[in-house]
Amino acid sequence: MANESTTTTLNDLIAPIVQEAMFVASETAIMPGLVKVFNVPANAGKVLQVPLYSTQTIASDAGEASDLSNTAVSTDVANITLTEAGIMTTLTDMARNHSMSNVVADLGKLFGEAIAKRHDRALTGLFSSFTASIGAAQDEIEVKDLFEAYATLKAAAVPGPYFGVFSPKAIYNVKKNLTNSFVNPTNSLTVTNQAMSEGYIGRIAGIDIYESSNVVQLSDTSVVNAVFSRDALGIAIAQQLNVETQRDASLRAEEVVASTRYGVNILHNSYGVKILGDNQIN
Repeated sequence: MANESTTTTLNDLIAPIVQEAMFVASETAIMPGLVKVFNVPANAGKVLQVPLYSTQTIASDAGEASDLSNTAVSTDVANITLTEAGIMTTLTDMARNHSMSNVVADLGKLFGEAIAKRHDRALTGLFSSFTASIGAAQDEIEVKDLFEAYATLKAAAVPGPYFGVFSPKAIYNVKKNLTNSFVNPTNSLTVTNQAMSEGYIGRIAGIDIYESSNVVQLSDTSVVNAVFSRDALGIAIAQQLNVETQRDASLRAEEVVASTRYGVNILHNSYGVKILGDNQIN
């Protein structure tokens, strides 16, 4: 814009927004607590290379004084490319100074929720890329689907624990039929934030089940959910949250921008199973 001035000294405005946004973002995201998280240092490049080691097996026993044959151990690589996402609003002097609510805190909450939702939806958007698949679009999910997912991962020697993240409407059919059959493993469950606590349904078929509105839907009637191990997906965080302001003097306002730099990718495709299902309450 023309005729505007900039400033980097508005700490009285930025600090409260950052504090509130960071708290809300950490409390409202489910997926980062269930996947591998990589912190990207500055000047490390925009592509994070994650080395992947294949599972090794021993085919037979070795007799006494027998020489072991050499096993070549090689790695594959999963690339996580960083990207940016952000949100901007204009906070007028009138709104900041005369609103009956705490506008700065409200902005922090809204920005934190937006960042958390972006991270969650980027990760759940990868569910459809899992090769192993159970169910069909618009089919109601049943308990047997969860047992099949568990058996699929277990048979492939996928390390646990296993997590299931479902759209609330998709998991509704399971909940209505098995209200009292979920096991709540309070001694083993690690709940790291409010969203995980509120979204946690229980454990069934050896899977910790979560529901989240951030699961990306295929349409109004179908959605792709997933059961996976922690090493199935990865998120790289270069900057969790950054808040900047720019003064627009002619408007008597501040442009407030919140942004994040992150990237997601599948690490081990065989460590996850997508479960297609109905996205309606029937």
